[in-house]
Amino acid sequence: MNIFRLAADLLHLGSIFILIARLRQTKSCAGISLKTQGLYVLVFATRYLDMFISFVSVYNTLMKLFFLASSGYIVFLMMSPLKPTYDKALDTLRIEYLVAGAAAFALLFPHKYTVLEVLWSFSIYLEAVAIMPQLLQMTRTGEADNITSHYVFALGGYRALYIVNWIYRYYTEDNYSDYIAWVAGVVQTVLYGDFFYIYFTRILKGKTFKLPV
Repeated sequence: MNIFRLAADLLHLGSIFILIARLRQTKSCAGISLKTQGLYVLVFATRYLDMFISFVSVYNTLMKLFFLASSGYIVFLMMSPLKPTYDKALDTLRIEYLVAGAAAFALLFPHKYTVLEVLWSFSIYLEAVAIMPQLLQMTRTGEADNITSHYVFALGGYRALYIVNWIYRYYTEDNYSDYIAWVAGVVQTVLYGDFFYIYFTRILKGKTFKLPV
């Protein structure tokens, strides 16, 4: 644990609180991709199976339980009480290709060929692209409300801070390396590139968030 990882974890927590508050206060999931949220459920479900086998710390366990429960709760809200506000016609990315690609990479490039390690690798590769349905939906509409923009920014910021955390660990911990997390993290952060630019040049200046259609 270091200050960069802690800040990243807090930003990740913040992104989820922002999204849940937005869904509950507006009673609408318009502009939110159900496919992205479903992918996050799959990411956490496959990544955190190890908590039933080994104990790392109370902090680690609580974070895992929170991400599992909150991602499931978000999907429940979107598929049940808020379902009438979900626009399936805008959420069109074929996520089966993302899942299949992540599975292929996990089978080809895991740390070890054990069930837990392959599933962990799969979750890392899948998380790298899980935001794509949300970004595509925002691009199709050409705009997003500010709360949704803050949510997406917090998600991207969390991953960017993890890159700083990895750099810090590389120089402070002997023999630290994790090429799977490094490559997937860089890919994920790059996907946010255009979003970050528009966020900093518009939202932080009090303007309406608009993306090129």
